[in-house]
Amino acid sequence: MIWFNDRFHKNQKGQTLVEFALILPIIIIILFGITEFGRIFYSYLVITNAARQGARYGAVVETVRKTNEEIRQKVREVLPDSIKIPNDDDISIEPKEKDARIPGVPLRVEVTYKVDLITPIVLGKDTITLKSKAVMRVE
Repeated sequence: MIWFNDRFHKNQKGQTLVEFALILPIIIIILFGITEFGRIFYSYLVITNAARQGARYGAVVETVRKTNEEIRQKVREVLPDSIKIPNDDDISIEPKEKDARIPGVPLRVEVTYKVDLITPIVLGKDTITLKSKAVMRVE
């Protein structure tokens, strides 16, 4: 019986290396997926906060109603250096005219941001488009 166990043990010397080679790609894909999900979730939280800050800035009427450009500038100020909104079309504001923003009317600020993926092979895309909207009543 001892002879059988020794022979069986001697034939398994490369088994660990083969199992590791089979599992390694799966582990790497999972790690890259976790990293990408973290980056996407962080970007979504940041643009959600920026949309909320822009809506709040435009909704609070102190003495003069804010223009669209002032609201867009506020959204850009809130964003960190790692996230930049290049176009004015990526920040939409409704109502578009500042004179239409009277007390009681909802002000909607929507921010669109494209996240460039580091490892596009994980999700099969190069970019993911995120949108976040904040609505506040003009005071």
